[in-house]
Amino acid sequence: MVAAVIAAHFVGAHDDRVAAHVAVADSVHSAFPPTAPPLVPPPSTTHPRRITIAAVGDIMMGSPQFGLPPNNGAALFSSVRRDLVAQVVVGNLEGTLTLGGPAKCGSVLVATCYAFRSPPRYARNLRRAGFTVMNQANNHANDFGAVGQASTRTALRGVGIAETGLAGQFATVRVNGIRVAILGFAPYAWANRSDLLADVRAMVRRAAARADVVVVNVHAGAEGRGAQHVHPGTEYYLGENRGDVVAFSQTAIDAGADLVVGSGPHVLRGMAFYHHRLIAFSMGNFVGYRGFGLGGVLSESGILRVTLTSDGAFDSGRFISVGLDGLGVPSPGGSSRATVATLSRHDFGARAARVLVDGRILPPRTP
Repeated sequence: MVAAVIAAHFVGAHDDRVAAHVAVADSVHSAFPPTAPPLVPPPSTTHPRRITIAAVGDIMMGSPQFGLPPNNGAALFSSVRRDLVAQVVVGNLEGTLTLGGPAKCGSVLVATCYAFRSPPRYARNLRRAGFTVMNQANNHANDFGAVGQASTRTALRGVGIAETGLAGQFATVRVNGIRVAILGFAPYAWANRSDLLADVRAMVRRAAARADVVVVNVHAGAEGRGAQHVHPGTEYYLGENRGDVVAFSQTAIDAGADLVVGSGPHVLRGMAFYHHRLIAFSMGNFVGYRGFGLGGVLSESGILRVTLTSDGAFDSGRFISVGLDGLGVPSPGGSSRATVATLSRHDFGARAARVLVDGRILPPRTP
């Protein structure tokens, strides 16, 4: 049994495992400038302690606007629960857990505005699935204003899930004697701002001073079928500035982050290593009950499982392929591993993560 303690700015309590306090084109191009060959560190022999982190993409468990699942959503994660096994399990909560609050849509037609809210009791589904931390730094965290945010926070804490990502907030957990900080960022006023790189640098440094391992979630980048590739520079969606995910990731790692996991594009993106730290640029959709666009690449998903040493060094990783059905419910299988492997090679060249046929993730080969 793993003893765990959490410390940060806001409080929630986990079970006896973890307790919390919250303080593809034709030619290869590289989203990272080819300034130096990728170096692969030798295997660690001095840090026997390890911690395993599982991370997924966007989760929306149903909303009255589109329909709620039967049996209070109890079966939404049934097929993937056995793969969501790690000491820290993180997802992006795309929406709110609330029954009230002023909807951002007002009287706008449903077809032109998306405001997601699931009943607060659905937090139990997340806990039963194995989630220990939920990121709220995203464009739907404020769909029902301050009332929705407060209700979501209460619902998560009530089932022992730590929350991260709202402005000024991050979570820390202690597992196996390793202190882990989990931060969330997005380009919105109610979140830790991903587009203000000086602020990103300062917050990651602050977290790194309190923790041995720093995990960063970022909800940014363009959306949709045409958004699978990572390009340097600012990305936009429907005219909205969605930030520069390459600059953000490099800034976070330079400031002390050990793992960066992206969401927001609603499609999978490639993976790369920067200073020996893994970046998964987008984990795509994970659960989107009747509210997400689906089909083809929009239904490709996955579970990222990464083991880090006590000083944050990459030890091992695995990508588990997941596919979403027509309602947006996940199950293991499909071709998403191959998609990520191809995107990684194409977009990042010599810095690409190697995603093998069996799902193992390896650093680039030494030159």
